[in-house]
Amino acid sequence: MLSRLFPMPSHSLLLLIVWLMLNSTMSLGHILLGSILAVVIPLICAPLRIPQPKIKHPIKAIIYVFVVLKDIVVANLEVAFLVVGPLRKIKPGFVAVPLDLTDTLPITVLASTVTMTPGTVSGELSTDKKWLYVHVLDMPDNEQEVIDLIKQRYESRVKEIFGC
Repeated sequence: MLSRLFPMPSHSLLLLIVWLMLNSTMSLGHILLGSILAVVIPLICAPLRIPQPKIKHPIKAIIYVFVVLKDIVVANLEVAFLVVGPLRKIKPGFVAVPLDLTDTLPITVLASTVTMTPGTVSGELSTDKKWLYVHVLDMPDNEQEVIDLIKQRYESRVKEIFGC
């Protein structure tokens, strides 16, 4: 019964807090109106939710965040040296990365990770969700290196986190 009234309790609480912060008041009227909105909005939105896999290994997710942060710092330095360093031809290009992931959330995490890492940008996901097209700032001679890096360094970890 309680889960029917509050299908997304964390969202309801967050809505109430944001409402009170936006209005900069804790008056009874705003608490009541914010509470009503915090119940009604999730009830209206609940049928629109698409079930997503849950994080099965939160410790691995934390480790993944630190791996990505390290990669962002290293890639920033590499891109800076590439752009500011001695003149050489940058070879941009696209590579199609085959995906083993099938659910939307893990694919989004992978695409976001690729985009956050300087020098690469997720360009598009194929309609069948089997290929992620990635733009690479400086494409190596063998594009398989980029594919292997993304699959081994990021996709395999995302699969472990979500238990895919």
